[in-house]
Amino acid sequence: MKHRSLETSQKRTAVLTYTALIIGAVIMIFPFIWMILTSLKTVPESVEVPPTIFPRELVTGNFGDAMKSLPFLKLYLNTGLMIFFRVICAVAFSSMAGYAFAQLNFRGKKLLFGIVLVQMSLPSQIFIIPQYQMLAKMGLANTIFALVFPGIVSAFGVFFLRQTYLGIPKEIGEAAYLDGCTQWQTFYKVMFPLTGTSVAALTIFTAVFAYSDLMWPLVVNSDLNMMTLSSGLATLRGQFTTNFPVLMAGSLLAMLPMVILYLIFQRQFIEGIASTGGK
Repeated sequence: MKHRSLETSQKRTAVLTYTALIIGAVIMIFPFIWMILTSLKTVPESVEVPPTIFPRELVTGNFGDAMKSLPFLKLYLNTGLMIFFRVICAVAFSSMAGYAFAQLNFRGKKLLFGIVLVQMSLPSQIFIIPQYQMLAKMGLANTIFALVFPGIVSAFGVFFLRQTYLGIPKEIGEAAYLDGCTQWQTFYKVMFPLTGTSVAALTIFTAVFAYSDLMWPLVVNSDLNMMTLSSGLATLRGQFTTNFPVLMAGSLLAMLPMVILYLIFQRQFIEGIASTGGK
């Protein structure tokens, strides 16, 4: 009897667990389904009250209107370049800084790392005005470099890779030094290759944060041909009226590259999330 009651209790727990997971999955995927359905509606249908879920007639011309309204090829290129250079800068500089903070002893180490922690605790919006003033004085607004500029140094990346290097025994670096390696050779030949999983996680997070960045591209680049996908889509929203089907169609087109990349690198993405939780 106890065995049967235990099995019944386990089945109930499993049913409740799967039910909760299914409800959560439906809640999370509903906005994407709504976006797809809205992109196939007419303008009157998209603003009806109460709202209609399924379009009465499929309107595929919204995608053509979205591509005519925005230079999508240019936006794809700008977004790709921004993500690429931000990832390169984040991995390169965060790796070197993280190694120095974790494995080396130098004057002012605690003070400098404290500044990194302070930067992490402050909202990024605080730095928008000084960063824009720096670029304006250099005459570099409306450029690809302007999009990359805030991501040249990543406080999160420095902290994250410092924790990774702290987990590597110092004896490994000391053995490399005894074998004749310089400090630089110890870093890039011995220590850096041991951080592959953490670097992959940092790459994924940097790419996602850069792709979803909206405020900075809108502030620093006013030329539509120098905007990113997120800032370009923001120009489709009018002050008084908005063509929501065209806006949703454009959003769907902007999502495709990241969805494709996620499907290709799904295993690396999951491993990166898992390694982040382990840290």
